[in-house]
Amino acid sequence: MTPYLSRMREDDAAGAGRVRLLCFPYAGGGASAYGRWQRGLDAQGAGVRVMPVQLPGREGRVHEQRFTELTALIDDLDEHLDEELSRPHIFYGHSMGALIAYALTRRRQQRGAPLPSALLLGAYRAPHLPAPAIAAPDADDEELTAGLARLGGIPQVLLKYPEFLSAVLPVARDDLSMCRHDAVATHTEPLPVPLHLFAGERDRLVSVREIAAWQRFAGEGCDLRTLPGGHFFIRDDERGFLAELAAVLERYAPAQEFAGAPA
Repeated sequence: MTPYLSRMREDDAAGAGRVRLLCFPYAGGGASAYGRWQRGLDAQGAGVRVMPVQLPGREGRVHEQRFTELTALIDDLDEHLDEELSRPHIFYGHSMGALIAYALTRRRQQRGAPLPSALLLGAYRAPHLPAPAIAAPDADDEELTAGLARLGGIPQVLLKYPEFLSAVLPVARDDLSMCRHDAVATHTEPLPVPLHLFAGERDRLVSVREIAAWQRFAGEGCDLRTLPGGHFFIRDDERGFLAELAAVLERYAPAQEFAGAPA
């Protein structure tokens, strides 16, 4: 198993035949952000196997060096995920994860590798637009914390725990540095895969219009769903969001009955 994929039950025979849904995290986040998605999507009848992508430097990979440059991360992802991506798959990326999912798709398109059946992108501006700014590049910890808290990236209850902030802020800072890189900005031709876009109607960082601008990169169709909540609408109403996600996934992984949901 590649280090990018979190541990899953190897005895899940039903899961072995499902379309893979690789989920890329937002800045400062890890694979645990998608920890309840398998059970939630199974409840909706979506025939996918959720595979959260764990980037270095967080959670179970906390002692590994983090990436601060997008191209280097994409090179590494492309190499380590190549075998998994030879099977039918779909990408979902939220915020920074949307940028990563898009850039990885571009990389694989350039070298003629298998592409996702669809690209699902949430809460991120189209790549020809400037990267959204949560805080200035030289922001101190207090300013960065305030910026993340305003968006809901740090729950208010955790702001009183310095040990939590000391762990999450360096990760978020490096991730935001990676987002400012313009490695994908020069590619303007449409992608040969459908795009499905998700926007929070109260997102303070990215407007619905900026997310809709992804349509210029869609060579096989594009739709946009606006959801209640802010930048982290996937957490604001997880159940409601997963219902919307399942409706999209049915086009690529038809609903079916499973013997049981993975733990």
